[in-house]
Amino acid sequence: MTTEGRRTTAGQGQGRGSAANEHRQARREPADAPRPAGPATAATPAEPATPTAPASTPHHSPWRSWREAAEQALYGPDGFYTRPGGPGPAGHFRTSVHVSPLYAGAVAALLRRVDAALGHPDELALVDVGAGHGELLTGVLAALPEETAGRLRPYAVERAARPEGLDPRIAWRADLPAPGSLTGLLFANEWLDNVPLDIVETDADGVPRRVLVRADGTERLGPPVDGPDAEWLARWWPRATPGAADRPAPGLRAEIGRPRDAAWARARRTLRAGLAVAVDYAHRRAGRPPFGTLTGFRAGREVQPVPDGSCDLTAHVALDACAGPGAEQLTQRTALHVLGVTGRRPPLSLATTDPAGYVRALGAAGDAAELTDPAGLGAFGWLLEPVGGTACAGLLAADAESNTHSTADSTTDRTAD
Repeated sequence: MTTEGRRTTAGQGQGRGSAANEHRQARREPADAPRPAGPATAATPAEPATPTAPASTPHHSPWRSWREAAEQALYGPDGFYTRPGGPGPAGHFRTSVHVSPLYAGAVAALLRRVDAALGHPDELALVDVGAGHGELLTGVLAALPEETAGRLRPYAVERAARPEGLDPRIAWRADLPAPGSLTGLLFANEWLDNVPLDIVETDADGVPRRVLVRADGTERLGPPVDGPDAEWLARWWPRATPGAADRPAPGLRAEIGRPRDAAWARARRTLRAGLAVAVDYAHRRAGRPPFGTLTGFRAGREVQPVPDGSCDLTAHVALDACAGPGAEQLTQRTALHVLGVTGRRPPLSLATTDPAGYVRALGAAGDAAELTDPAGLGAFGWLLEPVGGTACAGLLAADAESNTHSTADSTTDRTAD
């Protein structure tokens, strides 16, 4: 991938295909190789930390579930995101936040809609989950009118240390605020894709088994999937689940999204009233990729996922499984168009009357086009969930009706129920 990073091409990783799977198989230990002495994972707790923490595999075993391995590689003492003095996400890939100030401006516009829907409360919260170095909150504060900014209580939720020079108005937290403690907008831009999860693969008999991994990235198949994880697969990733009449082909992979479902449920419960929004590259039940989406990123390039702390580890999000009752789903293209990010080119006449203004407007149009590109960032999913009543329901829907996008972009995908 180019230096634009993982976040600028939504389809990257969905098209990994059999070649990538064959490469992994070439590195896998034989199926009868020694297995860990203990279980590969444990059931997901009802209210996990942020992000979720898996149960431990015995320390003497080099084999761990991908969920445990990624937790340590990303968030351990010397993890990819928590390593002291590290460059942060912007040093390795570019999200929508880094593309242009237009994105922070759109979030500010959404926050103002939430504020109005809530009746302009004395204290208005903005919680940025997975805040990186605080770039989004900094941009939103700059884009808000003084009256709104004066009532705003911005919270950055990030497990890395607070960056130097950050606006003192921003409260920096390693975990989410208490449930039901805030009123306003919770915004999680590309956070759920970094919540660790288990990877499974079907064996020669079509049975889904947990994939175990060593620190060098070598994999082997572990025990069969059972219990709540098997139920999640059957409901949300049926391609990799044995059916009544047939069985899956060998080598299919899936990513068990239960930790992300639980993490998102906990995040939205932070709000007493308001709107919770998750933005990520996602897939839906009917189109789950047959070989999964797990990949790594380092210095702006896609690399083999190796859980040694040297690279980002990420996988697309099953946002439809995360969605609660009353949730809405839009594409980023639709959402940003509603919030005024359209990518329209300035009139050519402006080049004559205000050449500098024309150049600035042309640059902004280019940024907007990148943010809303239907083959890139514009294809990202926005999951919107009103909390504490219906005041914040449909804040983008009325405008979105005039959009020309398919209705699948603006309805909740719960048909699998």
